[in-house]
Amino acid sequence: MSRSLVLALLAASLSALACRQDMHDQPKYRPYRESELFADHRSARPLVQGTIARGMLREDEAFFTGRSGREFVAELPVKVTPQLLTRGQERYVIFCSPCHGRTGRGDGMVVRRGFKAPPSYHIDRLRAAPVGYLYDVISNGFGAMPDYATQVPPEDRWAIAAYVRTLQYSQYAPVADVPADRRGELDRSTQPVAPAPEEPR
Repeated sequence: MSRSLVLALLAASLSALACRQDMHDQPKYRPYRESELFADHRSARPLVQGTIARGMLREDEAFFTGRSGREFVAELPVKVTPQLLTRGQERYVIFCSPCHGRTGRGDGMVVRRGFKAPPSYHIDRLRAAPVGYLYDVISNGFGAMPDYATQVPPEDRWAIAAYVRTLQYSQYAPVADVPADRRGELDRSTQPVAPAPEEPR
């Protein structure tokens, strides 16, 4: 037998051994493939009832819904700190001020461009509304306002609600709440301010 024939037979043997189909033919289900193993013939199994994704156990009803039972909560379920209000102001400016305006009067930039004006935060109805209502509207939307549950996590929704309360308080705070040595500033702050120049269209 010639040397070349031996080498050819050896190469053929090695290539035959290398063509195992174990990985290709492994037992598995392809997406949406039917199964005879399960009574419903679906290979993709539904989640076990009551399954909760890691980090999604929302036991604190007031924190995650703004409600206690069927009623909106009247108190913030988070501690009010300067850091919370600073965060609320930052998120408010990003997500809320385009419609509601920097002071919450419903005169944001998109309203100036023709979008329907939202109600002012300073009307009696919204000043009297429980803080849980503000959280709920941010979470679920209301009227022409879409929900912001995807864009704004629960912690930031409460920070925004707290900041809206400070906006409301800033316009209706009793004079008695202002330190005596700073009450003289109130007269100066009520002087008319020249309007900002309108932006080019």
